Amino acid sequence: MFVVFIAASAAMGGFLFGYDSAVINGAVEGIKGRFDVGSATLGAVIAIALLGAAIGAMLAGRLADRLGRPRVMQIAAVFFAISGLGCMFPFSLYDLAAWRVLGGIAIGMASVIAPAYIAEVAPAKYRGRLASFQQAAIVLGIAVSQLVNFGLLNSADGDQRGTLLGVEAWQLMLGVEVLPAVVYLLLALRIPESPRWLVAQGRYEDAKAVLKDVEPAGTDLDAEVRRIDERMSSEHKPKLSDLLGGRAGLLPIVWIGIGLSVFQQLVGINVIFYYSSSLWQSVGIDPESSFFYSFTTSIINIIGTVVAMLLVDRIGRKPLALIGSGGMAVSLALAAWAFSFKKEVDGDFTLPDAQGTVALVAAHSFVLFFALSWGVVVWVMLGEMFPNRLRAAALGVAAGAQWITNWLITVSFPTLSDWNLAGSYVIYAFFALLSIPFILKWVPETKGKALEEMG
Repeated sequence: MFVVFIAASAAMGGFLFGYDSAVINGAVEGIKGRFDVGSATLGAVIAIALLGAAIGAMLAGRLADRLGRPRVMQIAAVFFAISGLGCMFPFSLYDLAAWRVLGGIAIGMASVIAPAYIAEVAPAKYRGRLASFQQAAIVLGIAVSQLVNFGLLNSADGDQRGTLLGVEAWQLMLGVEVLPAVVYLLLALRIPESPRWLVAQGRYEDAKAVLKDVEPAGTDLDAEVRRIDERMSSEHKPKLSDLLGGRAGLLPIVWIGIGLSVFQQLVGINVIFYYSSSLWQSVGIDPESSFFYSFTTSIINIIGTVVAMLLVDRIGRKPLALIGSGGMAVSLALAAWAFSFKKEVDGDFTLPDAQGTVALVAAHSFVLFFALSWGVVVWVMLGEMFPNRLRAAALGVAAGAQWITNWLITVSFPTLSDWNLAGSYVIYAFFALLSIPFILKWVPETKGKALEEMG
């Protein structure tokens, strides 16, 4: 139960990651109206947090090695809280963008530190399930953000710019983030340091004290500390230069981690979570129904994540990823077909009833297949696939690549959808299909292996 507690506490960063990433979905039209901006500018403001996330992800590994894992979580929690307050009271579009960058830095830090920490404290037998807490927390954060948005929108009579508590509804949506940020800070102050970090600092007794609480009863703690120490003492302190090597500049395992991160975003999953309300409104669905469908996709996301948590240690990481890739490719192709029937009538866009139904089913199916596969598998594998000497630095680079790709997809979607909504989904389907040979040829299976066996 203690291991579950500390894994869940670390994964609270994932909850904020999901909440901060998706809450903007409910504020898109409000921001657009308040600051009178076009699609390209709007896309830039929505996506700019992802550039901050890339910075945070690349900084987190070095900070975690220098300051310790929980301390980085504490810093991220403070950044989340400040960002939420700033976004709630923006003076202009520019400072709103600046506060979103700060929130993005916190997201990037949380995206790196939680899987690394959980992998380092979890027994190998349960590591997959415990590491999947991160994705479970992310999808829960997404769902809660959509529920909060839906409730606030109804309280404001369906108007994102309606007044609530002296501010516009969209401002309150962004400001609520302060509450879970405070909870995250309090939890991060209570959890123990990673035993592997403690060993690296020469604090062997402290490491044994933590291992006593997290390893199965009867574990030889002295032997476990010696095993970790021997492996780590044969390795030098992690540096970014350690990632260099091979014919392509970086070590092959680092490229595989980057590939996993990039494919996870190229399928367009965050288009659903950042723009779904606007997406459904653009094909003729009324605002309240569009918010409801955003919430139902979040519920499907949770269901798929629970399925992945049950299966990731049973059937392995690669089989789950392959199932997800196939399901996503089919779902995205169906969505592209349905959106190709989008028509403009008297200045309003609509879909025929049959195609509208297919689009809704395909969107939910896509989220389900993503959640039961790539949503969980990528974070589990990034936390465990790298050797000890590379883990924090390599995870930071891989997560940074993920956020940059996320930014490219997010900033391009408003313009792409204006150009050809169906074409956008054809592109995402192509990348889902392309991920299958990538998994088969290059991705290693990490199920059941000790972290010291990696590399």
